Amino acid sequence: MKNKSLVAINDLSKEEIIKILDLAEEFEKNPIQDILSKTVVATLFFEPSTRTRLSFESAVSRLGGRVIGFSEAASTSVSKGESLKDTILTVANYSDLIVMRHPIEGSARYASEVSPVPIINAGDGANQHPTQTLLDLYSIRKTQGTLQDLNIFLVGDLKYGRTVHSLMMAMSQFGATFTFVSPNELKMPNEYKMFLDSQGLKYYEQIDLNENLDKADIIYMTRVQRERFSDPLEYEKVKNVYVLRNKMLGNTKPTMRVLHPLPRVNEIHTDVDTSPKAYYFPQALNGVYTRMSIMSQILGLL
Repeated sequence: MKNKSLVAINDLSKEEIIKILDLAEEFEKNPIQDILSKTVVATLFFEPSTRTRLSFESAVSRLGGRVIGFSEAASTSVSKGESLKDTILTVANYSDLIVMRHPIEGSARYASEVSPVPIINAGDGANQHPTQTLLDLYSIRKTQGTLQDLNIFLVGDLKYGRTVHSLMMAMSQFGATFTFVSPNELKMPNEYKMFLDSQGLKYYEQIDLNENLDKADIIYMTRVQRERFSDPLEYEKVKNVYVLRNKMLGNTKPTMRVLHPLPRVNEIHTDVDTSPKAYYFPQALNGVYTRMSIMSQILGLL
């Protein structure tokens, strides 16, 4: 991975994914090191973020590096009309690695093509979010003991949800069976289902969240993303379509875990928080170890 950008989860082979997870496990055991002591990482967030931005900054700090960047485009020269290309070329002069979130699909791929330093995609519109996927994989392996042949329920906004798109692509390398739970307005796009068909993998679609939960190894909840809707009325129709409650977990497997990329709104009731099957807050912490691993390998330091 040395000096390679990470734009989409399918940029990585199965072996590279496993190597990232193995190294993340080592960082969890020993998280304070000086591996990035001579490194400057730029975090360019053209879109709001809490967990992704802060976990990257935490990962850099724990490894002894320095962070520069911005958390909103309004405070930068972008607000004056500067192009993405010019922003990337300028910031690349000041840094060894750029972490970027942008609302436009394909922006990360474009940035990687013009940048002289590696780009890590921290989310590009409704397209992909590969570092979230890697921390999800780390969380799944940690809770299930394997990534192979699991039954994954993806729930909520499957149309615009970049986290579910990336996770589905990644888990397809490990023989997963998928259940897509969404209203008709937010169904998994056809191109992703066609990909699963081409791989000979099973998937099911349903509208009722309560149906077949006893088969799930992972329930991956997502919020309905208001910012992806051009019509506010369409958002209002589906915003609270699913709410996972603790009583719904009664017949699920003892080893089943509930994941969520966060932030949540109403889709997981707070009564789930005390369940041993709730894993979304430890999942967020896993993002630090996983991003430590990703940056170390991209910079060729491990």
